Amino acid sequence: MSKDDGGPYKSSNAKERAQKNSKIKIKGKNKNGKKRNNGWPVKVFILTFVIACAFSFFSEVTIRRIDDLILAILILLFIVSIGVVFDIIGIAVASASEVPFVSMASKKVRGAREAIRLIRNADQVSSFCNDVVGDICGIVSGAAGSVLIMKIAWTNSVSLEESLLSIIISSLIAAVTVAGKALGKSFAIANSNKVVYYTAYFLSLFTRDERLSGKRSSQSNAFMKAREN
Repeated sequence: MSKDDGGPYKSSNAKERAQKNSKIKIKGKNKNGKKRNNGWPVKVFILTFVIACAFSFFSEVTIRRIDDLILAILILLFIVSIGVVFDIIGIAVASASEVPFVSMASKKVRGAREAIRLIRNADQVSSFCNDVVGDICGIVSGAAGSVLIMKIAWTNSVSLEESLLSIIISSLIAAVTVAGKALGKSFAIANSNKVVYYTAYFLSLFTRDERLSGKRSSQSNAFMKAREN
């Protein structure tokens, strides 16, 4: 019987890969499975309140104290771009496939485990990125636009009525936000795995390497046993 017949002489490499993949245990179920809420709505409420306060304080203080209108406009665009970037991440996580990252995790590629966690918690990640950060950036950018309108009106930089100026700036903010998210959605769907991988790699820079911690713990256990003996 040959190796390709699937009998007892099945390739040992395939068995080893299957065993490695089965050993990858990461918290959270598949994004198509059921998950526990774990008080997620309460966490969303607290996160939204804290992030909204931080963003509003930053935009209000910086734009009010900056005399240069170009710099104030750049800060406003920065707030809008944060919402677009997080919208891309949320859509990419919801549409990415877990399969390539399982293979990468078996080869101990950095960021693979974080990518699997993101995909297996896609509902919460998408809710945080699209609803929490995205909506906050939309609201804060509107408030920052109002501050910018008052600044322009006080300095008489533009010879337009305040009501007309308000309509133009608010419409521009809405147009830039919607256009950016529209472009970002098509990009996120077409490159979902890449977006998830780079996001996970960035997050892995702030997490402790499990392999190193495992080695250190085994070394410390061996040292303690040697001392006891």
